[in-house]
Amino acid sequence: MLNKHRGELYTILGAIFFSANGIIVTLVLDHMTTFRLAQVRAIGTFFLLFIITFIQDRNSLKAERREVPTLIFYGVFGYAMVQLGYFIGIARGVPLSLVLIIEFTAPIWIVLWIKFVRKSKVAGSMWVAIALSLTGLILVAKVWQGFAFDFIGSMGALGAAFALAIYFLMSQSQGTKRSAQAMIVWGFGVSGLFWSIVLPIWNFPTEIFTAEINLQGRFSDYSAPGWLLIAYIIIFGTLVPYLFVVKGIRLLSASTSSVIGMAEPVLAGVFAWIWLSQSWSAIQLLGGVVVLVGIYIADRAKTNAK
Repeated sequence: MLNKHRGELYTILGAIFFSANGIIVTLVLDHMTTFRLAQVRAIGTFFLLFIITFIQDRNSLKAERREVPTLIFYGVFGYAMVQLGYFIGIARGVPLSLVLIIEFTAPIWIVLWIKFVRKSKVAGSMWVAIALSLTGLILVAKVWQGFAFDFIGSMGALGAAFALAIYFLMSQSQGTKRSAQAMIVWGFGVSGLFWSIVLPIWNFPTEIFTAEINLQGRFSDYSAPGWLLIAYIIIFGTLVPYLFVVKGIRLLSASTSSVIGMAEPVLAGVFAWIWLSQSWSAIQLLGGVVVLVGIYIADRAKTNAK
């Protein structure tokens, strides 16, 4: 029971850090492309956590030759493809709210995989939890406003959902073989290599590091250098939340952790309200409550989906 509560705490803390990071990412994206930000985020996180892990527990980084293809698959699809699909959706003009809703269908694909591929039992309450959480997210995002359909963009967002499902499932299955830190080092190492092939590192827009970026909203009277905001994204927006989430998955299950992760868009709205003074309507507040109810039901669901 203690491990379960720790897993819940880790997953919730991960969602909080990811949500708060959304504000900083928004500020930085006014000065660089989403793909370049994904690149510097992956490479920066890899090198920082690699040094820490190498000093603390270098043996956990070792992998047998037969494990390498699995770890490469984990890094490409569990990390790089999540971001690529998300960015394709946005680049094609699909509203951000709709992209997020599609991406957060990941728990559905996880539960379907567990039930029909693994042939494991899934509690009926888990389906109720997913339905409630998705309904709540739709209300929070108000996707009916500014709706636009683009086939390629929508397929990109759906691809991100599949990749996110792979991330949760493989983080759980591979987590029994090495530490959470080592898992993330491998994930971002492969992801960083992928982005460096797609976008040559020597063409990186280094001017972002010296740019003065306005903090907007309640802090519009202040600015911060680009290097500081990118350092925040790498450390507190990537490294720290990924550690929390991977540790949470190891103590809970892929299905439960993914549903708890659906709190992220709701928390992002809270941070936007605090920082950017964005208001919430009654329907969005209702949606937030529905998401929380869904998460509570998922957390209490009895399942042997491991």
